[in-house]
Amino acid sequence: MWLILGLIAIVATFINLYMYTVGKDYKLAMAIGLSFTALTLCSEYSLVSRWVKVEDWSALGDVVPGMERALWFLTIVSILLNIAPILLEFKNKK
Repeated sequence: MWLILGLIAIVATFINLYMYTVGKDYKLAMAIGLSFTALTLCSEYSLVSRWVKVEDWSALGDVVPGMERALWFLTIVSILLNIAPILLEFKNKK
């Protein structure tokens, strides 16, 4: 599930950036991109929770350390890309 939600977040982010570059209203796409980023994080947390419930310590030990770094990086990139049009508009209005 996290993969599908993550792909939707990526697509929505690119739609957001495209809508900004062509001069259309991009705010709905931005909200969708950020929302699906949050849903992806929740889905990942649910996956880890399932592993803890079934005591799959090898999966936790193998996957979680790398997943933590990837999720931090991808979340920060998603936030920056999604708010970039707002920052650019703010900069251009000055």
